Amino acid sequence: MEDKKEFVVALAGNANVGKSVIFNQLTGGNQIIGNWPGKTVEKAEGFIEQEGVRIRVVDLPGIYSLSTYSEEEIVSREFIAKEKPDLVINVVDAVNLERNLFFTLQLIELEVPLVIALNQYDILERKGLSINGKKLSELLGVPVIKTVAVHNKGLTELFEIVRNALLKGEKKVSHLRYGKEVESRIKELSEIISKKVKTYYPPRFVAIKLLENDPLIKKEIKDEEILKKADKFRKELKEIHGEEAETVIISERYAIASRIAESVIERKSTLKESMGDWFDKIALDKVWGYVFFILVTIGIFYAVFKFGSFFSDLLSNWLESFKPIFMRMPLTPFWNKILWDGIMEGVIAGIGIVLPYIAPFYLILAFLEDSGYLARIAFLTDNVMHKLGLHGKAFMPLIEGFGCNVPAVLGTRIMERDRDRFIAAILATLVPCSARTVIILGLVATFLGPVYALIIYVLDFILILITGRILNKFMKGTPSGLIMEMPRYRKPVMKIILKQTWIRLKDFVYFAFPIIIVANVVMEIFSIFNWIKPVANFLKPVMTDFLGLPPLAGITFLFGILRKELTLVMLSTLYHTTNFAKVLTPRQIFIFGFVTMIYIPCVATIAALKREFGWKRATAVTVGEFVGAIVLGGILNQILKLFMP
Repeated sequence: MEDKKEFVVALAGNANVGKSVIFNQLTGGNQIIGNWPGKTVEKAEGFIEQEGVRIRVVDLPGIYSLSTYSEEEIVSREFIAKEKPDLVINVVDAVNLERNLFFTLQLIELEVPLVIALNQYDILERKGLSINGKKLSELLGVPVIKTVAVHNKGLTELFEIVRNALLKGEKKVSHLRYGKEVESRIKELSEIISKKVKTYYPPRFVAIKLLENDPLIKKEIKDEEILKKADKFRKELKEIHGEEAETVIISERYAIASRIAESVIERKSTLKESMGDWFDKIALDKVWGYVFFILVTIGIFYAVFKFGSFFSDLLSNWLESFKPIFMRMPLTPFWNKILWDGIMEGVIAGIGIVLPYIAPFYLILAFLEDSGYLARIAFLTDNVMHKLGLHGKAFMPLIEGFGCNVPAVLGTRIMERDRDRFIAAILATLVPCSARTVIILGLVATFLGPVYALIIYVLDFILILITGRILNKFMKGTPSGLIMEMPRYRKPVMKIILKQTWIRLKDFVYFAFPIIIVANVVMEIFSIFNWIKPVANFLKPVMTDFLGLPPLAGITFLFGILRKELTLVMLSTLYHTTNFAKVLTPRQIFIFGFVTMIYIPCVATIAALKREFGWKRATAVTVGEFVGAIVLGGILNQILKLFMP
């Protein structure tokens, strides 16, 4: 291995241990984001080059075991076993050492060269505790480094140990032993496997997984003698312990992790209640927790509205001031209209109408994620989610839907069952994404007032609740329980928040902006050649007679299929104004906002649905939501005639 100049290092660990922070600190800007081949699980790769050594760093999904209950677990296990990285950095949460060691022990069973990063060590010290790193290293047989990734502490030492281990190429493997009954059967089974079967996995790992009744390993090991022997051993262990062999092995693994943690954790001072513990008494309270959650939600709503409204006017007015300059350019009237009314008005719509609402929303969402409060929201909403046929974990993709429905649909893969994933995905498409938020805040809140905008959100949430109840009733299966980690509160790191915000925002800048400008130009061409009126007349029976909207509104809905915010942009283009109160009545503003909120997923969300669930189900969701929005919008129009002009 001394001649090798390029190595592969994988980062593995539980969720919320700071693994991605270490990845970002090590690789800097040299990162590639994509999906694992044939999977919907995202992967991140980066590179480090130093003193002639090039290291490809692969950030594996955050998982809690190497079983096959989720795509993330399968991806991580297969990458380590089949790709055989030169080394794995196991990122461990120092505060929750025992729970994290459960995963570490499984990595050791994979016989992979390992280095442990004891991360978030500063939080452990604030709790009056320390870990004897030298003793932990001796017990596990692998190097151990204490790190505080968010402050870049210990990462230089971590890199040096990784680099030295790679250059030396040592592959020492020391197995931790189970109880006598389990260990004797692992040994006998692994000896047979090593003689009769060739597999990517180490024989001992295969033996353990066969005893755990792992379906993928059983599928790979086709030897009848081995499978019968494993089945016999599982029955024997059940007779001895009175529990399934899988449960016995998991219990023994936890017992080993517990003994190790107990022997290396040292108390330096009396444990004091942390600010986070105190705050959780409020944030997770059965009454005050919901009060606080509602106040936070309302606060976010008003903050985004106030910021967006102020900067939207400021930017729009400033950009509009350039119109005389463009109009004086020596061009024909046709090209003058294309340049200003087409291209520049599209730019103004993107910068002046959309960006001021999207950017602060993404910033606040990143703050909630990084602080740890988002997980509390999932806990609080578990009961509500059960009424929808799901559990609290489903709230995470639904919350993500407030930013964009596409990652929300893809994020449903955290659900274990296809039924749960499909229900969660349908509900996620009804969540008001940032593009819809632009419409509700930039139109309804601005011209009718924030209360009316809040009413539309309430109507949407009621619709989500009713849809969930209907789907839960008619789709086979029952909701499963919620088991999730409650991450600690932490002081949000501005660098990380800004990076997360930009990752989400750049999709709009790179993808939506060109669409807005092209759509604006197309609309201007339609206007110049008088093609708008025939299209509007064709849509009139639905748009005007049933929904009570002006005929031109139907054209904006066509563009909204590309991006939801285009409905508002196109409305501005068609009427040549951003003062929508001049062209729409209060009732029309309300109906327009409501129908736009729910009438159809955008094309990117439809593609995500197709990718996750196939064309048939994606088409069913799209058609169902379109018909539902038109019907509900028409009913709402008839009701509002009694109260609004």
